[in-house]
Amino acid sequence: MTSTLLRIVTVMAALTALFGSAPAHAAKIRIVITLTDLADFAREVGGDHVDVFCLATGIEDTHGVPMKPSFVPRMNRADLLVLVGLECEHSFLPALIEASKNSRIEYGHPGYVDCSAGVSPVEVPLSTGHSQGDVHPYGNPHYMLDPLRARIAVTNICNALVASFPQYQADFTRNRDVYLARLNAKIVEWEAAAKPLKGVKFVSYHLHWPYFAERFGLDYFGTIELKPGIDPTPHHIAELIADMKAQRVPIVIREPQFPEKVPKLIAQQTGASLVKLPIMPGGVPRTETYIKEMDYIIHTLVAAVPAK
Repeated sequence: MTSTLLRIVTVMAALTALFGSAPAHAAKIRIVITLTDLADFAREVGGDHVDVFCLATGIEDTHGVPMKPSFVPRMNRADLLVLVGLECEHSFLPALIEASKNSRIEYGHPGYVDCSAGVSPVEVPLSTGHSQGDVHPYGNPHYMLDPLRARIAVTNICNALVASFPQYQADFTRNRDVYLARLNAKIVEWEAAAKPLKGVKFVSYHLHWPYFAERFGLDYFGTIELKPGIDPTPHHIAELIADMKAQRVPIVIREPQFPEKVPKLIAQQTGASLVKLPIMPGGVPRTETYIKEMDYIIHTLVAAVPAK
């Protein structure tokens, strides 16, 4: 543990001692969630039975949500901790769990809800050496951008709620079924709307989009980052621009977590359209829910495809 993390954990532990432990279950089920898409699902499934607190707001790097001391009392009192998994939250969540001193939400306990259970990951690395950048040993964790895999997360949240609070099983399963019916209808709509995207080449800043590209048939050409978590070098940028020109790559995606300067330069040099797309709800205006986020992503990308 780094000295900075150690200081944060020490402060958080002091706060935990100050606030003390709360009962496992109060008037509402207390759920702490790492990212905003999962928070949306938990509210849909849990309904009036849950109080949902999300560590992220939608604009953060999913791998580096800033740790705040105010998170500790929330986690100390939590009945469930819901996370993306596949080590998406590896840089901040373990320290928060340690500081919370809440055994209910520790790994392997019923309150620890890993939504990646049952997800088939892509890009599982053969090597996890530092030379490859910030590599995730269990595969790319950005599966939420594939709505079919997102359905698995919805089901995992429902199953965890039912397991811990079986007295509300009928409500949870009904809410899940209603939401999944709505999501399934949107998936049909999105697949029809995304037909112009099939075969379209694009680059993004970070490797957020392999699941999305696989689902909707895009051609993921490359990333602005040199490697995951490693900023681009001038040489890499020059090579990327040359390759994009040669292959006529028409779209550059900038996620709101990253500065605009380099993506804008690449788009200007290649003649590509620059689009700013969220990687979770709340990342840009009018994307407060998962369905609104996916609507925004698909319609923004389709609008950026050059006319034939």
